Amino acid sequence: MPEIINRPEYLRQLIQNRDVDLVKIVTGIRRCGKSSLLDLFHQYLTESGVPDTHIIHMNLESLRYRELTDYLSFYDAISARIPAEGKTYLIFDELQTVTHWEKAIESFRLDFDVDIYITGSNAYLLSTEFSTLLSGRYVEIRMLPLSFKEFLTFYDFDKAITMEEKFQKYLQFGGMPILREYHFNEPRSSQALEGIYSTVVLRDILQRNHQADQNILQKIVRFLCSNIGSITSPNNIGNVLSNERELPDSNRKNMAGKTVDKYISMLQNAFVFYSVGRYDVKGKQLLKTLGKNYIIDLGFRNMLLGYRDTDRGHIIENIVFLELIRRDYRVYIGKIGNAEVDFVAEKPTDKRYIQVTESMQSPETRERELRPLRMIPDNYEKIVLSLDRNYINSYEGIKSLNLIDWLLDD
Repeated sequence: MPEIINRPEYLRQLIQNRDVDLVKIVTGIRRCGKSSLLDLFHQYLTESGVPDTHIIHMNLESLRYRELTDYLSFYDAISARIPAEGKTYLIFDELQTVTHWEKAIESFRLDFDVDIYITGSNAYLLSTEFSTLLSGRYVEIRMLPLSFKEFLTFYDFDKAITMEEKFQKYLQFGGMPILREYHFNEPRSSQALEGIYSTVVLRDILQRNHQADQNILQKIVRFLCSNIGSITSPNNIGNVLSNERELPDSNRKNMAGKTVDKYISMLQNAFVFYSVGRYDVKGKQLLKTLGKNYIIDLGFRNMLLGYRDTDRGHIIENIVFLELIRRDYRVYIGKIGNAEVDFVAEKPTDKRYIQVTESMQSPETRERELRPLRMIPDNYEKIVLSLDRNYINSYEGIKSLNLIDWLLDD
């Protein structure tokens, strides 16, 4: 069994929620490390003195539990194992394989002294029935592939390799933990990513959406990958794809925006893409049209399109978006007049405006990036992130930071 590698940030979140009367739900794309996290938590419980008899830990995708297909058989099997005295920790991996599992989970909460931790590889886990049944009684911990900071601790690098070269590897291979086993071997890494991607498409998307057409789904994925960080609308995507020759005639006539929208929702539910809405900074309201889409991991994009260094501006924008989500920000695209701010990032007590660009060296780029930030009338922090290494760290109060330093900063 491969060594379990620590993900301290996520483990800390689970530990902080230990014994709180909420169901802990870890969500995220397949193979991003959810099972390892539960193993780490199990290890932590054991080390903190919880006896094995008071930890029930199951991965429901294992054939060992093939009988437990619905909530009644699941409830009966687990109930029989819960000791009469003391708190029992229930840890269930890939629980979406049990139909109406939420009824069993709610029943465990009511009937026993338990603390419950579950994972799932698609957002249907948090579907309406579940949210209704457990409303206000669960906490979601969204797990992402490795951040750049984690990436540096996962791999052993030669001492001579610079931080910029390590970052280049991160842009190329992405942050799926499994790739560590291939030591940056490109063909093997690509194969591994292809396997994960196919499983996500087949199991988490097509199995759940019987009407979905795999060909159209692939077209939309490729389109979104090619247009990361570009403002698009479902109608506009539909028009572009309808004009493509490869689509079958029946689909080519008119791929409606509604159809595209439905497929993008499927991809969001399987945690492949995030869609980000636009926010009118002056009018302080969300706009209904024209968002952007970002992929969960750049390794998948490079596997699907081939690694292209020409598009670094959008690639680093994608990295900044994921990092803001990791740091618990709610993220929007900002609109101010006819200008755009890459990200408006909000927390209950904090707001910041962020522009992302590969370089601020040319006067034209500098003006383009700073102009929208200058137009914002409030006093929240305004930042430009770039790959430049220079001594200018502020333009009239607008911070200029090196992206790599920002990613490594707490």
